[in-house]
Amino acid sequence: MWSFYREKKHQIWLCWAIDHDTGEAVTFWFGTREHGNLDKLLELLSPLNIGKVYTDGNYAYYERFDSDTLIVSKQNTQQIERKHLSLLTWCSRLVRKGIRFSKAEQMHKICVGMVINFWFFGWNWIVQ
Repeated sequence: MWSFYREKKHQIWLCWAIDHDTGEAVTFWFGTREHGNLDKLLELLSPLNIGKVYTDGNYAYYERFDSDTLIVSKQNTQQIERKHLSLLTWCSRLVRKGIRFSKAEQMHKICVGMVINFWFFGWNWIVQ
C-alpha cells in the first residue's frame, strides 16, 4: 500500500503479509520498494512456512523467491485490498487533505502502525 508524508515525493510503502486461508494479518513493514526493505519483511516472516507469495511485478520479489513460490497476479489479492480499504477508513493519517495528515515520516509510521496493531492484531494497550 502506497502512502506519503508531507508531499508526494516522500513515499512510504506499507508491505503486508497475510495468511491467505484465514485472512488474518501476519506482519507488516514500512519502507520503499527495494531489496533491503523486502529483506526486513522476510526476516519477520522467517519463522513461518511460506507456501505461496501473491504479489505485483516488483523486481525485488523475483530475486528473493523461486518461480514455484511467487505468483504475480491480482487474482488472489482481494483480502489485502479489503484490509487497505479498512485501514484508509480507520486511519486519518492516510487521508491526503485532512487536518491529521502527517508531516514527518516518523509520526506517519507511528500513527499508522498503532492503528494496524490495534485493529488487526488486537493490541488494545492503546485504550485502557
